Amino acid sequence: MLALWHFFGSPLVRSNWIPISAIKVGTLRLFGARIGKGVYIKPGIKVKFPWYLSIGDHCWLGEDVWIDNLASVTVGSHVCLSQGAYLCTGNHDWNTPNMKLFRRPVTLEDGSWIGAKAILCPGVAVGREAIVTAGSVVTRDIPGHQIWAGNPARFLRYRVQKPDPRSVSSRQEMADAAR
Repeated sequence: MLALWHFFGSPLVRSNWIPISAIKVGTLRLFGARIGKGVYIKPGIKVKFPWYLSIGDHCWLGEDVWIDNLASVTVGSHVCLSQGAYLCTGNHDWNTPNMKLFRRPVTLEDGSWIGAKAILCPGVAVGREAIVTAGSVVTRDIPGHQIWAGNPARFLRYRVQKPDPRSVSSRQEMADAAR
């Protein structure tokens, strides 16, 4: 299975010559990834081991996203991984003489957004509707509804979302507030 992925699946998913997202999604599923509906994958994406990948519904994976998943990567629904984001699940323990490899899962909860060229280190969880800004390096968990930025990433502010005027509940809330 590993050889088939390496020589057939990975080049097909990564290809810039095949921009059709459905082919990339289908290939990842064929190799064991669990992917929901409405997922859009841009060209250039790299996935180390699709059998360790789970993606919810209606997600966007931008150009050149690298999912370096030696351990599980779980992506919730309505998540955006912007261009060049790097999700890393393995590293080496520099405190040991042999620099032993360790693996830790990465989790992105529903509605989170990982900015362009951001790096998520092994074991990181990004909370529901949290944002990691472009170029940030995340070394620890990010609570939900927060925006983090920098290297290393630090809390910037809370994410406050405006109501969606298209939703029935939001229209009712706005009408009530106007009274």
